[in-house]
Amino acid sequence: MCVVVVIGLVRPGGLATLSAGDSSADGLRLPRVFNGVIWGILFSHPSDFTPVCTTELGAMAKIHSDFEKHNIRVIALSCNSLESHKMWIKDIIAFNDLRMNNLPFPIISDEKRELAVQLGMLDPIDKDTEGIPLTCRAVFIIAPDKKLKLSMLYPATSGRNFPELFRAVASLKLTEEKKVATPANWMPGEPCMVIPSVKDEEIPLLFPKGVTSYNVPSGRKYIRVTPQPDP
Repeated sequence: MCVVVVIGLVRPGGLATLSAGDSSADGLRLPRVFNGVIWGILFSHPSDFTPVCTTELGAMAKIHSDFEKHNIRVIALSCNSLESHKMWIKDIIAFNDLRMNNLPFPIISDEKRELAVQLGMLDPIDKDTEGIPLTCRAVFIIAPDKKLKLSMLYPATSGRNFPELFRAVASLKLTEEKKVATPANWMPGEPCMVIPSVKDEEIPLLFPKGVTSYNVPSGRKYIRVTPQPDP
């Protein structure tokens, strides 16, 4: 199968859809759209059989169950053929010492670079041995309403931190459902900030675990902290 992804606007708020096509994960039933109940992460790679990409897909495979438990669908993309993906997956599994026969997520075969061009993934500086621009290490996080909630672009030479991707989507999911924001270096389960639009009289109903207000030199009561709300 092959996968086709269309993102109307490559910025937060843009619409995104996914339809069935070809991927390297045999037998995997891909949803026709990211909607209803699942969140989606699409992340691209410069090329198959490259060292950093091999570590990245291995890193994602190791923590994929965390994404799955939170109903987050993960899809990778690389501008190589389906056969290339299948051969490369064996290297990924071996190098990262993965106890599995296949990766737990599909890799899109964008051999013609159609999606890479459409989604603005091509790197103007880093090129392959034939002088063709490589795809950046792009990340798109898509909400159940099919809107792009977060995008990140890393250069080909810098590998991503996959626990950070999980942290980011956990924050997005939480703040979509509750009237909180997550502070710097927040991790799931840690206290959150009450968003400024919440009025003091709303706090007892919205935050039964309580809210702590902090005094600051300005005298403004805008720093309000609460334990992470339950789902």
